[in-house]
Amino acid sequence: MLLPLAEARERVLGPLEPLPTERLPLADARGRVLGAEVVAPSDVPSFPNSAMDGYALRAEDTTEAPVVLEVLGTVLAGQAPNVPVTPGGAVRIMTGAPLPAGADAVCMVELTEPAGPDRVRIAQAVPPGEHVRWPGDDLRAGQVVLRAGEVLNPASLGVLASIGVREVEVVRRPLVGVWSTGDELSEDPGPLAVGRIRDSNRPALLARLAADGFATLDLGILRDDEAVVARALREAAERCDALVTSGGVSVGDRDVVRLVLDEVSGGEMAWMQVAIKPAKPFGFGRLGSRRIPLFGLPGNPVSSLVSYELFVRPALRRLAGHARVDRPVLAGVTEEPLPRRPDGKVHFLRVACRIREDGTLGVRSAGGQASHQLHGMAAAQGLAVVPDGTGLPAGAPVSVLLVEADDLPGPGLTESLGVADLASAGSGGGPRR
Repeated sequence: MLLPLAEARERVLGPLEPLPTERLPLADARGRVLGAEVVAPSDVPSFPNSAMDGYALRAEDTTEAPVVLEVLGTVLAGQAPNVPVTPGGAVRIMTGAPLPAGADAVCMVELTEPAGPDRVRIAQAVPPGEHVRWPGDDLRAGQVVLRAGEVLNPASLGVLASIGVREVEVVRRPLVGVWSTGDELSEDPGPLAVGRIRDSNRPALLARLAADGFATLDLGILRDDEAVVARALREAAERCDALVTSGGVSVGDRDVVRLVLDEVSGGEMAWMQVAIKPAKPFGFGRLGSRRIPLFGLPGNPVSSLVSYELFVRPALRRLAGHARVDRPVLAGVTEEPLPRRPDGKVHFLRVACRIREDGTLGVRSAGGQASHQLHGMAAAQGLAVVPDGTGLPAGAPVSVLLVEADDLPGPGLTESLGVADLASAGSGGGPRR
């Protein structure tokens, strides 16, 4: 009996909890999930400073602008002001430099010009607070800066650095062991003997895991020897946070791995037939004293990678503490028919995607759709979700699980605007600081 995809995913994801936390230096924390909230110990910025190169002054002295003011001195970034601003005076100031006492505004240098020795002409009135960064403009002391469960991106790491954080508590990254099994597998680059095939699943899965931010352990190829497989499984279960294998999970399969997994898991392996194509056969269980998850993926290379996207990656992201476990699903439009046959299953077709000039997502087949045709998977940016039936005609709406967003072709800023236009894009005029 076929198991609905949602029910199969619940069996896998439902019992999983995030791993314990660890402390890491900021340099190693990008992409990790924060394990505890962070509170600002002080205001950011901690002192009033200039947002522009220009002149610190008293706003009230510019109400009758243009006016000429006396230049009382200069303050640079990183220096303490050594002269206050008195009525009729101004201090030359650089971006980020502390605001001198007596000043309440900064006139940007573009609105000034020399008016003689130690004199500057202010072209227009400057309102109070103009171009001043006041204490706490960004963060207030005691404010929650980041909450537990947030993903640390480059900007958030910069925020942590701005409040003096050098180490941060994050959810531990899963270490995932990957191995292939079978006497038919070869890693030899030379000519293959009859009946031998090259191992493509393990390199693809290891690369996919690494690209998704998980730590990996290459467990190599295990030959069809029950004692060897059992020993390797038990040892890996003590070292890793999750294990992934492929092959031997179909109905009727009685290969060594399946037999040993049933034994080592104490009968807790669930061998499912999921109502999807490819990747219908799937195994899941818990191993070892820590009950780490083990994922038994189909042996066909495309089925293995599709199964990874639907089950393994979401489960590992849950272990890593992520609230959002799936990749984005976008609404697309078919640019050619996507045919299929009715069989009671949801099909995940490998599709090439592009952002069209009108901003919509165009979708077409990436090549061969058989579960052994890995080349089509390599050419795909997404998996089109095609419900049971005869397929979709050209121009039909389709949901696409995006698996290679960085490679999505389409007009970018430089193509649609031109490099020279970027400075004025959206500003209604010339360059802005």
